[in-house]
Order: sequence, then structure tokens, then C-alpha cells
Amino acid sequence: MTMLEGRSVVVTGAGGGLGREIALDCARKGASLILADIDEARCAETADALKAEGFSSESHTLDLGDPAAIEHFGDAISASRNTLHGLVNNGAIATGIGGIGFRDVDIETFDKVMRVNVRGTWLITRALAPLLAASGSGRIVNLASDTALWGAPNLISYTASKGAVMAMTRSLARELGPDRVGVTAVAPGILTTASTEYVPEERHRLYETGRAVPGPQGPDEIVGTISFLLSPDALTLTGQTLPVNNGFVFN
Repeated sequence: MTMLEGRSVVVTGAGGGLGREIALDCARKGASLILADIDEARCAETADALKAEGFSSESHTLDLGDPAAIEHFGDAISASRNTLHGLVNNGAIATGIGGIGFRDVDIETFDKVMRVNVRGTWLITRALAPLLAASGSGRIVNLASDTALWGAPNLISYTASKGAVMAMTRSLARELGPDRVGVTAVAPGILTTASTEYVPEERHRLYETGRAVPGPQGPDEIVGTISFLLSPDALTLTGQTLPVNNGFVFN
């Protein structure tokens, strides 16, 4: 029996590089995938990638910055099933917001990042929590970032949002624990994805030379950890944030 066999998992931000790799790894380990992304075309590409490997999936267009859209998504998922086993809160604004000192970040950008990365994570969790509880072994994995652990400069809106995600993880673990829903977070560093191509070479070198395991790190190196955290065996880790960064930051 594979790790996630018989388990249904929602992945937000499934159209992106990391989201796609998470979905593929979960499917390879037996999960049934529900994909969600603001970019309908990219979400369809992930569905096609799954199909190419013989896996079926369900796709939804979802704007995490829109509470009504999240509510509609939750209603749609609830209408099609009685339980849900996993939620990966991967969708977030991560590009085009770095390289700016905290004095120069405009308020609208800061607020938009918070709406999507923090409020969106809370609302999608709230919408799907009843289904996760009904499964008796629900698991939520929040994508945080090690930038909030070591204090990356010139990235204030993103680091603040990911620090909030880690804090929510701890609180949600206590609130959902009585329903045997486990809530964890992973905190990657810079990964070799299209979303990090804009990051200055100096920052890439900082990670590549500062890791306990030197060199670049691809999405394929962290998705196995995420799949495990979605499994029944991961409940003992609830509330924890795991820095999955090859030893750049120790928590």
C-alpha cells in the first residue's frame, strides 16, 4: 500500500512549479488530487502532466485573495464528497515583491500579499476544515519560508506573511487537534523554480554556499517531506514548522 493511497488532497497554487511537483508526488504516492490555481491555463497544464502519468485529477480556478471565491470553492468540494484527507496551502504571492527596502514598499502591495498569503490560507482552511475533520485523519501542510526564520532583508511583505503562516500553523494545530487533524508547515529556502529566476544571483549564492548540504535545491527535494506530512503517520508532528532547506537554517 502506498503512503497516500485512498486519500484525497487539495493543492492550491497547483499551476506553479512547486505546486505541480507537489501534486505529481502526491499522485505517485496514491493520492487523488484536487487542483486549484488562479491561473486556469497553468492548472490545466498540471492536470495534463498528471494525466500523462496515468493519474486523473479535478481542477478549479481559485483566487485566494477573494473570500467569495474561496467560499464557492469550499461549497463545490463539499458538494462532491463527504470527506477530505489533505490540504496543501501552497498558493501565495512570491514574485515581484522582493528587492525593496521596507521604507519603499507601497501599502497596496503589502496588503495584497497579506490578503492572499495570510487571509487566503486562513479562509481556505476554514472552508475545508469540516471535510478534513470528517475523514478522521485530515492533514494540512502550509507552505511557509525560511526567509521568516533568518530574517531576509528587502522582502518585508513576504517574510511577514510567511511568519504569520507559521504562527497560524501552531494555533490551528491546537484548534483542530481534537478532530485529529494535523497541521504542519514547511519552510523551504530558495528553490530552482521559475518563480525564483528574478532573485539576485548574490542571494542564490548565499543559499548555495550556506547550506549544510551545499549547492542548489530543487522542488523534487522537498515534495517527499510534504507527502509524508499528508499521511496518517504524521500526526505527531502537528504544530511544527520544518525547515526543508538542506540545512541553511536550523529550527
